[in-house]
Amino acid sequence: MMNRSLPHTLTAALLLLAAALPAPDAEAGRAKKKPVAVQDDNAPEAVTYGRRDDVVALAAGIAERRGLDRAWVEDTLAQARFIPGVVRLIQPPPAGTAKNWAAYRARFVEPLRIRAGVAFWHDNERWLREAEARYGVPAAIVVGIVGVETIYAQQMGNFRVLDALATLSFDFPRDARRDRSAFFRDELESYLLLCRQQGDDPLMLKGSYAGAIGMPQFMPSSWLKYAVDFDGDGRIDLHASAADVIGSVAHYLAEFGWQRGQPTHYAVAVPVDAAERALLLAPDVLPSFSAAQFAEHGAALEAAGREHEGPLALVELQNGNAAPSYVAGTQNFYAITRYNWSSYYALAVVELGRAVATVIEATR
Repeated sequence: MMNRSLPHTLTAALLLLAAALPAPDAEAGRAKKKPVAVQDDNAPEAVTYGRRDDVVALAAGIAERRGLDRAWVEDTLAQARFIPGVVRLIQPPPAGTAKNWAAYRARFVEPLRIRAGVAFWHDNERWLREAEARYGVPAAIVVGIVGVETIYAQQMGNFRVLDALATLSFDFPRDARRDRSAFFRDELESYLLLCRQQGDDPLMLKGSYAGAIGMPQFMPSSWLKYAVDFDGDGRIDLHASAADVIGSVAHYLAEFGWQRGQPTHYAVAVPVDAAERALLLAPDVLPSFSAAQFAEHGAALEAAGREHEGPLALVELQNGNAAPSYVAGTQNFYAITRYNWSSYYALAVVELGRAVATVIEATR
């Protein structure tokens, strides 16, 4: 539910601030002065969540469930700020907005990311090899994910994680298509536990508008479950340790069913018959049909796809007003969509990683 009291407390704080300022005299009025900052990183409680009833109640629950000090949890949440920009950014595109795979691909498979990916690969080839040996996830996939997520640490987010998660926990937009506040409350709880375990100040860490953290943009719960100390230094660091990032991304995909040595997708010509096409598209990205069933319903797989032994999914990627693109996704394609629930994201990861791998091979 959106906070109705916050605007009133903000107004009150501004009125109090105005009343506290000394009246300018004539001499001061003639001099140019710098504007007084109304809000900064040490914002007064009037523009934070403070001791709101729902905040205090959540703090009590988190402390009990996670064995954390209740006063620490309350004090921390009291300093979280409502960020209007987070509410705006979490909103999906307006209904009817056409998706465009070609435009989406162009954002991620482009020279800046490819060059940065080549440098990242060269600098961390040892860890990429070790991750593939342990988890079966190829270097190109790991490199693709880190490149799409943050351009290899160049864009890790400028929102305080505490503020982003608190805003989406307590004031998730009421006009959103689906209320996800419960999800973000769980992530806020995981974030506080993570900070306690890592010895981090929860007021200091920054990330995305959705509360994702570090080079691979893990949500706090994913950090707790899947992040690994891959370099063995006794600490998991997803901000600066490329080894931990690489190992954690590979571990995450392995936990979501990555199959060693399996392709991510195959080329496919879709059935001409609309009903047959709709039948194959119904499960979305979840692999549900054998190669033989693809053929029975009129979908023509490339030669390697016809030999595939596991289930496949017919994946459609829209291209605005142009004809859609299609691929036959495997279990590994599906595993990438568990990192970000989007077929567009998954194919961008694959193609960026492939572009980087092509340059690496050409320079050897």
